Amino acid sequence: MTTTMSSERLGTLPDHFHGFALMHVAMRRDAARLTAAAPRLTPAGLGPAGEWWRRLRDVIDWHHHSEDDLLWPELLRRLPEFADGARELAGDHTALDRAMDAVGAALRPGGDPAAVAPAAAAFARVLHDHLADEERIVFPVFARLAPRDYLALEQRLVRTAPLRVLTHLPPWMADGAPRRSVALVAATMPPPVRLLGRTVLRRRYEAGLRAVTDPA
Repeated sequence: MTTTMSSERLGTLPDHFHGFALMHVAMRRDAARLTAAAPRLTPAGLGPAGEWWRRLRDVIDWHHHSEDDLLWPELLRRLPEFADGARELAGDHTALDRAMDAVGAALRPGGDPAAVAPAAAAFARVLHDHLADEERIVFPVFARLAPRDYLALEQRLVRTAPLRVLTHLPPWMADGAPRRSVALVAATMPPPVRLLGRTVLRRRYEAGLRAVTDPA
């Protein structure tokens, strides 16, 4: 029986795409955090939680645009048999975008904290389904690429990240992740970002995180 590769089983994945997998791990982790924080949010907490959410959405938006604009076309160019998978993935970010729009609207300052819980639950549900479908299609394709070729492609993806995303990625991806996976990812980061991610960027990340880990 063949086991489907999944970022929920990091230890079973080839080393070269732990970076991609950790992004999915971090998205599910933060969806769970938002769902847990939602019932405890007060009107005063909507602003800080909204700032935390905007940083998360920036990362997710960049991740998905980089897939649609660069990663999927490159996979199709290198492995024409990816055509069926590419067709299945076409437009698959639309439902997730709608779910994220609803979360952003619920977290706007002056809004109703009671609106956050259903929006957060819907986002978590859509995200989980989306990531499972995407990994089912693309992880076997990643595994067919030579590690050097895949990592060169990943470097191209990282270079497309806006500065606000690039500086958020190291502490965000490392948060709660296995040490070995973090080391594999750190090796692909630009050295200045890698160093700052352990100090200044990590402190800034942790300060913003309190909006959902300690919303009271």
